[in-house]
Amino acid sequence: MLTIGIIGGSGLYAMDGLTDVRDVEVATPFGPPSDAIVSGRLGAAHLLFLPRHGRGHRLLPSELPFRANIWALKHLGAERVIAVSAVGSLREAIKPGDLVVPDQFLDRTRGRIGTFFGDGIVAHVAFGDPVCPVLSTALVASARHLGATVHARGTYVCMEGPQFSTRAESELYRSWGAAIIGMTNLQEAKLAREAELCFATLALATDYDCWKQDAHEVAIADVLAVLAANVTLAKRVVHDVVPTLAADPGCSCGRALEHAIITDHARIPARVKRDLAPIIGRYVTEAA
Repeated sequence: MLTIGIIGGSGLYAMDGLTDVRDVEVATPFGPPSDAIVSGRLGAAHLLFLPRHGRGHRLLPSELPFRANIWALKHLGAERVIAVSAVGSLREAIKPGDLVVPDQFLDRTRGRIGTFFGDGIVAHVAFGDPVCPVLSTALVASARHLGATVHARGTYVCMEGPQFSTRAESELYRSWGAAIIGMTNLQEAKLAREAELCFATLALATDYDCWKQDAHEVAIADVLAVLAANVTLAKRVVHDVVPTLAADPGCSCGRALEHAIITDHARIPARVKRDLAPIIGRYVTEAA
């Protein structure tokens, strides 16, 4: 049975239509995940749903336990991860209510940990193409099948937050050719790559950030109104895409660590080997 992780962003705190539902508490070497993970079945697939900010939206973007979240999904058997996120639009053509499936990221965060490695083990994974092309293509196809306006490709600027951009920042990102701006997805993409998970973002455009002078200033009430409609659409996209995903993804995401671990295996601390067993266990054993 294919196991798919769904990370729900702002407004998406539950996934409808699952059967055999139960909450799973996972203890990780990096502390607890954002919340209990909802395990259930959607047709023939096993879904693991994690509300990114916790139920009731309790965690700031800078407070998110990114490593614990991805470690827990991997530990529970996830092979693909779809990250649903609210974003601001940096392009006229991407209107509030549209969906975007980005293919690139720009990092404007400060001091966030975006790797499982360190503390006695070094690895360098390829990240030139930071999302899974197969999973991203499937998301676009499902969105179009449902009649949604979806933009394939585009650069996601990941900012620190929790404040929205200044107008100068927004204009700078536009001059760089970026498409959307959010506060969470980059670290998830990095960690998913290290965990050899297929990863893709389904971004929900809620506003024009603050660059569009003829639009209203970004107001959380307006954002939430658009988001409510987008969340319903995002759930429909997830329901549509899951049955289309083949057991063999046909991509290289599942081999990301194959040649990436540089450290002499005999010199990796035993504790690190144990803690990272779900991530590196195919390549490094505790006996090595």
